Amino acid sequence: MPSYIFILLGTLIGLIVGAGGCYAFIVMSGRKTLAQAHAQAERVRNTTIAEAENKAKEIELKARGEQIRAREQYEKETEATRNELKTHEQRLGKREDTLDRKLDTLSVKEKHLDDLETRLENQQKALAARDEQLAGVLREQRDRLLQITGLSPDAAKELLLKRIESECRHDAGALIQKITEQAEDEAKDRSRMIILQAIQRYAAEQTSDHTVSTVEIPTDDMKGRVIGREGRNIRSFEKATGVDVIIDDTPGVVVVSCFDPVRREIARISLQKLVLDGRIHPARIEEIVATTSKEMEEELVKIGREAVQEANLPNIAKPILPMLGRLGYRTSYGQNVLKHSLEVAYLAQVIADELGLDGAIARRAGLLHDIGKAMDHETEGGHPQIGMEFLRRFNESEAVLNAALAHHGDVPATTPYTAIVQAADAISASRPGARRESLERYVKRLQELEDLAKTFEGVRQAYAIQAGREVRVIVDARAVDDKISAKIARDIAKKIESDMNYPGEVKITVIREVRSVEYAR
Repeated sequence: MPSYIFILLGTLIGLIVGAGGCYAFIVMSGRKTLAQAHAQAERVRNTTIAEAENKAKEIELKARGEQIRAREQYEKETEATRNELKTHEQRLGKREDTLDRKLDTLSVKEKHLDDLETRLENQQKALAARDEQLAGVLREQRDRLLQITGLSPDAAKELLLKRIESECRHDAGALIQKITEQAEDEAKDRSRMIILQAIQRYAAEQTSDHTVSTVEIPTDDMKGRVIGREGRNIRSFEKATGVDVIIDDTPGVVVVSCFDPVRREIARISLQKLVLDGRIHPARIEEIVATTSKEMEEELVKIGREAVQEANLPNIAKPILPMLGRLGYRTSYGQNVLKHSLEVAYLAQVIADELGLDGAIARRAGLLHDIGKAMDHETEGGHPQIGMEFLRRFNESEAVLNAALAHHGDVPATTPYTAIVQAADAISASRPGARRESLERYVKRLQELEDLAKTFEGVRQAYAIQAGREVRVIVDARAVDDKISAKIARDIAKKIESDMNYPGEVKITVIREVRSVEYAR
């Protein structure tokens, strides 16, 4: 055989032997790897089972703990509910006992009322019988008297009227004598009142009555800054100060309007500060207004203290001082109320000294008589009532309280100092140059009051009196009864409140009168 055949056979045999060795090695290596994998899987399975068992035990323990806590919470809530139910049961038991007692009491009262009704019916029957018996006795006695006197009923009436006329003449004479004696006793007091009218008038400074203030603006651009974007600055300013700001085409001027003079002054000063500062926004506005209000409070106390020192009045309560300061910013018909009060205090002292009374009390009553005008913009009612109630809180004397309440003559005077303050008040108000009022404005206000009252059905006439502080309304008695009269008065008051601006209060008096006239011809 050729040699290459042996070589091929040798190579083939070598390959077969190598392949068999490789297969044997691969089989042995695979078996070893498989055994290792089985062992590793067994270890992982055992570890996982152990961890799962531990986790299951933990979950079971946690669930048991939660169950125990839930049971304890349930038991607590159940116990609280039981206690609450027991408390409610006790309360209901008490209420039932109370209701039972009340029912017993009502039963007793009902029985008592039935007894009273029975007794009342019996008494009414007895009274009716007695009235009938008395009427019969009176008729019998009247017949007997007519028989005894021999007079007719008309003659007896005439005789009785003559006797009554004689007795009335006697009583009238006694009354005339008593009035004459009383007039003689009061002659001395009347002579003192004559002295009051002879007191020398003296002059004082005069201011004009107004309800607006003006603030100068350097440029028209500043008006836009005062208004602010979409009006937020002017709204913030009006809300913080309680005034109305009027910005029109008038160059260089912004108008501040308010019935309360102190608020108007605070607004005027605050607006001036804002214009000078240039920073105008809601936060700055509130800051400036707060600062100005505090400064104004200090200024009011200062003005009040100076007035007290000028009037030489000791022991004035501190809360009264800022109210006196407010009067310095208040005017009445053009007359400064604080200066008017100082005038009244001076005149009252002079009058009291002339009459032999205490000048210090008169001076105190005169200075404080109009203190209510410092509060009548913020408090309902007339300034006499407001002032009296304010002064009463500080233990002022009866003379001062009555002078504040009755200085307009609305209520009776209880001390002579009230009459003195009334006289001094009239002297201060009526002296030449003391007061000034715009006639057109005054007449317009009165006309508005009268026209408003006449718009109601059933009103015949309306008259504004006491400088517009009262409206007298006369209604048609045939078309309006008493109940409708009360309703008309209330409706007029509400209409005035909604349609008009006014300080203090306006009194509405509705008069309904029936007159029957016949002529004997």
